[in-house]
Amino acid sequence: MSEHAIEVRDLTKVFGGNRLLFGGRRHKVVAVDAVTLALHKGETLAVVGESGSGKSTLARMLVGLEQPTSGDMKIAGQDASTLRGQGARAFGKIVQYVFQDPVASLNPRKTIGQILETPLKLLNGHDAIRSRARMAELLDAVQMPPNTLTRYPHEFSGGQAQRIAIARALAAEAEVLILDEPVSALDVSVQAQVLLLLQELKQTFGLSYLFISHDLAVVEAVADRVAVMRAGRLVEEAPVGTLFSNPADPYTVQLLASAPRLKN
Repeated sequence: MSEHAIEVRDLTKVFGGNRLLFGGRRHKVVAVDAVTLALHKGETLAVVGESGSGKSTLARMLVGLEQPTSGDMKIAGQDASTLRGQGARAFGKIVQYVFQDPVASLNPRKTIGQILETPLKLLNGHDAIRSRARMAELLDAVQMPPNTLTRYPHEFSGGQAQRIAIARALAAEAEVLILDEPVSALDVSVQAQVLLLLQELKQTFGLSYLFISHDLAVVEAVADRVAVMRAGRLVEEAPVGTLFSNPADPYTVQLLASAPRLKN
């Protein structure tokens, strides 16, 4: 079996460049440019870079929301093109996406119970009885009370909504979570609580995390390894301690120098 939860080679995503109806071509943007990267099972790999560096586009390809222009991608040892051929459910049973804005990511017209029940039934085939039992387990895991199930997303704070969004990802019983700026929309005090919860869930469920972030202080606290992106390209990759103490690329040096919250 593969030791990698995710493995990509020369992964590229190009937007535009196609011909217009009356001649000419759309402007071409290379959002992700020949990135080769691996997420090991059981680790947290942080992907950092400025806005527009391509890190979120990379994440969207890894979860199947965007199709690569070229390159190879394996998810839990399986070829991504094969998974795409099997439909969105095949991706969903292996990898799940936790969005930056937790409230916006939850359907406002559905109760939390209905939101959690959907992946349990569609992805895992649970009946109503098993779904209710599993929802209770998930709420306990993310430290939310049982009456959460009958309430709607707008009734919760940002931190509570993110816990629910994490529970939804866990409901799919996925092996990998793509965490796209999961605490950037939260108050600082709540950030720490959610980050601690993520660490606990990682150990409990044997998860692997790909953690997208611009906050280097958060990355330093949670990551095992760090990959640095600039203008769509991977410029440096190293264990978190090595990267923060001895960055090799000048761009990484600039990123670290511009992060006032980092420890001395």
